[in-house]
Amino acid sequence: MRSISLTVNGDRRELEVEPRELLVYVIRERLGLTGTNVGCDTSSCGACTVLVGGESVKSCTMLGVQADGLEVTTIEGLAHNGTLHPVQQAFHEQHGLQCGFCTPGMIMASVSLLKEHSSPSEAEIRQALEGNLCRCTGYHNIVKAVQAAAGAA
Repeated sequence: MRSISLTVNGDRRELEVEPRELLVYVIRERLGLTGTNVGCDTSSCGACTVLVGGESVKSCTMLGVQADGLEVTTIEGLAHNGTLHPVQQAFHEQHGLQCGFCTPGMIMASVSLLKEHSSPSEAEIRQALEGNLCRCTGYHNIVKAVQAAAGAA
C-alpha cells in the first residue's frame, strides 16, 4: 500500500492505495464517487473521463499513485450550490443523453474542450469527443449540447 494525497472536487483527501490500482477505482471504490463510470478498462470508451489538473483524462489509464498531489474533478464536482455547470445544463436542455452511461465522460471531455476552445465548430466538437463512445444517441444532440454550452459559457 502507498499513501497518497490528492484534491478531489475541491476536498483534500489522503488515503492508502495499491500501487497498481487504477484512478477510476480509487474514485469509485475508495472515495465513493460513482458518477465516474467503468466502461471498458481499455481506454476505448471514455466513460471514466475526469479532469486531472484541468485536463481531460481517462481515469482507467492512470494509476491512483500518479494522481498523488494533483487536483481531480469528477462529474460530482461540476455543479455548485445546486446549480448545474453550463455543460450539464446544456446536456439536459438539448437531450444530449439517453441511457446516461456515457454522459459523465462526455460532459467532462466537453468541459475540457470548452476550457481550451470556447467556440469550437461542429467538426472540432466531434473530433474532441471521438474518444468517448455513445451507443444510444448518434451524437447529434451531444454536439448540440456542447454548442449550446459554448454559447452560455
